[in-house]
Amino acid sequence: MQQQSNETASKTASETVAGARLVVDALVANGVERVFCVPGESYLAVLDSLADETARIETIVCRHEAAAANMAEAIGKLTGKPGVALVTRGPGATHASIGVHTAFQDSTPMILLIGQVAREQMDREAFQEIDYRRMFGQMAKWVAQIDDARRVPEYLSHAFHVATSGRPGPVVLALPEDMLSGAIPAAEAQRTPPAARRVQASPSAAQMTQLRDLLASAKKPFVIAGGHGWTPEACANLQRFVENWQLPIGLAFRFQDTLSNDHPNYAGDVGLGINPALAARIREADVLLALGPRLGESTTGGYALLDIPKTTQTLIHVHQGAEELGRVYFADLPIVSGLAEIAALLAALPAPDMPAWTGAATEAHEAYLAWRAPRPMPGDVQLGEVMKQLRAQLPDDAIVTNGAGNYATWLHRHFSYRHFRSQLAPTSGAMGYGVPAAIAAKSLYPERTVVALAGDGCFMMAAPELATAMQYGLNVVFIVVNNSHYGTIRMHQERNYPNRVHGTQLTNPDFALFAQSFGAHGEVVTSTDQFTSALERALAAGKPALIEIRVTKEASTPAATLEQVREAGRKSRGE
Repeated sequence: MQQQSNETASKTASETVAGARLVVDALVANGVERVFCVPGESYLAVLDSLADETARIETIVCRHEAAAANMAEAIGKLTGKPGVALVTRGPGATHASIGVHTAFQDSTPMILLIGQVAREQMDREAFQEIDYRRMFGQMAKWVAQIDDARRVPEYLSHAFHVATSGRPGPVVLALPEDMLSGAIPAAEAQRTPPAARRVQASPSAAQMTQLRDLLASAKKPFVIAGGHGWTPEACANLQRFVENWQLPIGLAFRFQDTLSNDHPNYAGDVGLGINPALAARIREADVLLALGPRLGESTTGGYALLDIPKTTQTLIHVHQGAEELGRVYFADLPIVSGLAEIAALLAALPAPDMPAWTGAATEAHEAYLAWRAPRPMPGDVQLGEVMKQLRAQLPDDAIVTNGAGNYATWLHRHFSYRHFRSQLAPTSGAMGYGVPAAIAAKSLYPERTVVALAGDGCFMMAAPELATAMQYGLNVVFIVVNNSHYGTIRMHQERNYPNRVHGTQLTNPDFALFAQSFGAHGEVVTSTDQFTSALERALAAGKPALIEIRVTKEASTPAATLEQVREAGRKSRGE
């Protein structure tokens, strides 16, 4: 018996493990079900270890690192758990930086793993060498390099905790090539801990009492909800709270799926192109309860919606990160809290019997419905009507994604979100996001309908990912609004430099034929009445599908034609 124990101990002492194996063990321990990557020689050892875990982790190979990073970011948005991307050193990391920046500005949990040059070659400007601590220092919550394979479990555990706790965000870890492939005695490696646990604060009883007193004494209260960290249960509690208190509520920029837009208390989205009636309601409010949003530039209309630093309204600002409270706006009641934690308390908060603002929510919702009604635009395609048709055809839980561009203003204004986490879009205003985000969403929820809306410029930044959708059988419907120019920049150009068009024109392929060349379904829509049947065919295609909608350049935004923008520019210049 003693001899058997000695043999076992000797065998254990002689076992070795590679750093890459420890990395993959940590991903498994944290419940990572898929990773997105473009392969590179700097992390071949990780790919080799992932080959042993195909039953638990799916490796989705992308055509560009920006897309891989955006896919990981989208998973973080949809699940509240870090999406994971793997890229190689140098060009791979720089390409992926857009997804990290989006995750940072959108407060999305994400982990980017970067293959790094061998340790003995560092600080020589070796092939594709970059100091990632310096590169990602201002666009990630934490950036580190794992030089000792023994500490891989510690670093990965810390990464998952940092990405999900407080204000969520991205973490970047550099993995030296020789650290990944080198073997160390298994007995010397740190033990891989269980899955990281999200850490969030909760409001105190005194804070909740003060919050109730401030709201109860208000004449014109208003709620702005949004930000990352909501859950289905938290959204249900938010709904109970605004119903019990009869409060009008707006949703922060690109968080329009936090509450059903058909809810009678919903007043509209608080962001770019805000309804003037809603902006006036917020300015006239005496108590403003901000639940979750940072109150950044987009939500506050370029910091013009609210006075800086002290708002006219009594401001109750709830955020997951203490560093955000008082950053721009002084809060009369700042509360550090997870959104699920405070929403549960708000749902149970006793409401006054006859609040002074009775009827305000109904008025706000009626103003929203009037604003949502489509307005005529130049050309044979009426995008406002197309958005109504899209809403009518899609199930409530369909996921709709977009990147950046004026085309998205029709979606934001006329589409009604009815299901939690049915909107995927970057608050950072990054182009090229919608296509990879939709592919990631479909990989996560194959049973749900997923539609990516993109402008022609936005789509072409991620067009190769059609191959990824085909390779993995991810039947996304891609809708490309083609006006043959960078519409948003052209709008600003005409406003600031009327009739001096330069650098905004585009030459495009036939997008339907382009999709067909990948084996996808593709067709073209040139009038409003063609869209519904085209969408039905795309949804029934049984494979990825693309609908190209050709619109005139003059259709600049739902509120103005290009000529109207140009004329406003002339007037501002005294012409």
